[in-house]
Amino acid sequence: MVKRNYSGWFIAWISLIFNFVLTVVKVLVGYIFHSTALLADGIHNGGDVIASLATLSSMKVANQPADKEHPYGHGKAEDISSSFISLILLIAGLYLIYESIVALFMPAKEANIWALLAAIVSLIVKGILYFYTMRYGKRTKSKSLIATAYDHLADVWASLAAAIGIGIAWVGNLYSIPYAVYGDPIAGIVVSILIIKVGVEMGIKSINVLMEGNVSAEQIEIYSNMIKTFPEVKRIDKLRAREHGNYILIDVRISVPGTLTIQEGHDITRQIRDSIMTKDPNVEEVLIHLNPWYATPLPLKK
Repeated sequence: MVKRNYSGWFIAWISLIFNFVLTVVKVLVGYIFHSTALLADGIHNGGDVIASLATLSSMKVANQPADKEHPYGHGKAEDISSSFISLILLIAGLYLIYESIVALFMPAKEANIWALLAAIVSLIVKGILYFYTMRYGKRTKSKSLIATAYDHLADVWASLAAAIGIGIAWVGNLYSIPYAVYGDPIAGIVVSILIIKVGVEMGIKSINVLMEGNVSAEQIEIYSNMIKTFPEVKRIDKLRAREHGNYILIDVRISVPGTLTIQEGHDITRQIRDSIMTKDPNVEEVLIHLNPWYATPLPLKK
């Protein structure tokens, strides 16, 4: 059903390795040099390590073919992974806000150039990871890779805010600028808000898929217009389409002339199905139910 894409697996492993390295570096540097923003960003990266492991696991499950217990395939495994990643982001964001607010009421720690350099390096690495992960995620239509890419993007903003905050605090210490020394924890609050925003948006999208939500009205209209191009279709009685992981399932009820033979009705459904799946490669299956249609309503039986 869904072919394994080894480029996607390579990107997922690269994300895992770099997230682990960045976690260790930022937590150590943040702890040694008392940088709240960098330490918080490092803890967030620790959540990314878990998210990367979840991505790899979900990709393995989602790539398995349909079986007796899962006749529609295992595509939703990636949506479960996305919702898990969103939960990690929410928890991390709330924790970072708490730590940053606490730091504001504590004596300001002296900012260090090494903490600033660590944040800048993280910013560059995460920017590269976001670009390539999003690129391959869209190419392979992998929900978990795209979710991981957005996680990298959250890290880009987090590292940028951390770098700015640490930089302001460092300059404040260097030139004895009042209140500038609190740039580090203030940056931590900004980072937390950005992380929570990404987590909420990602969670809403994945939950919508898991709850069998319809695709967009615009996409439904596109499928409807495809079906109406067949002259035998007199009326569309019902049309539903839902995402199932990285592919789409369509259910439709159409009315066709009641005088058609079973073979003619079968041929029409096959033509409609082939047409939709050819024009939209994301569609994995189209289930069509035929209802009889008559130009003049049949008299009611007594």
